[in-house]
Amino acid sequence: MTSISKSTLNFLKELKKNNTREWFNENKPGFQVEQIKAKEFYNTLMEGLNAHDDIEKLKIFRIYRDVRFSKDKTPYKPHFAGHFVRGTKRLRGGYYLRIRPGESFLAGGFWEPNKEDLLRIRKEFEMDASEIREIIEHKTFVKHFDKLQGNSLKTAPRGFDKEHPDMDLIRMKQFIVTRNFTDKEVLSPNFLDEVSSSFKVMRPYFDYMSEILTTDLNGVSIID
Repeated sequence: MTSISKSTLNFLKELKKNNTREWFNENKPGFQVEQIKAKEFYNTLMEGLNAHDDIEKLKIFRIYRDVRFSKDKTPYKPHFAGHFVRGTKRLRGGYYLRIRPGESFLAGGFWEPNKEDLLRIRKEFEMDASEIREIIEHKTFVKHFDKLQGNSLKTAPRGFDKEHPDMDLIRMKQFIVTRNFTDKEVLSPNFLDEVSSSFKVMRPYFDYMSEILTTDLNGVSIID
């Protein structure tokens, strides 16, 4: 499957309007048809990714919501979503794509770095942020993703000079890139190519972050 079907978006729209177990059970055969088509699209996308990266596995998320700790008690997610996991300890970062009427997007990066990884990234930025700025300010990166996104501290992390010229980067707690798509773009014949090209544009960013997170501040590998 090389494109997203209009029937897939239509089913998701109906699910959003009728997000109950009764409606879903009555329409489960339709869901299963659309799920198969969506999985085929994600698998085709993975084949393309493997042409320029090493993808270890594809995780397609279940449509059932965990409502135990949520104020929103609707039982289903009105979207399809998949995460592409890069292979080996040396390749950090991951690719994500969500198909949801009016709210489709792709993303990649580092959502919740652990304490050690976050400190290592900040120390790198403190030492020299010229390389990351060159990557995220490149016109191709900006065209696809606009800017590096994520939550930030309101002030300097402990142990860092609050007057540091790269404090905007050092304060960050997440390091994410995203690209949104309209329904028209999702249904277009070249949607697969657009997603693939955006994922490919992430590579310099992923390669840079992978190098940081697999070495110490002297550039010596910490991977066995």
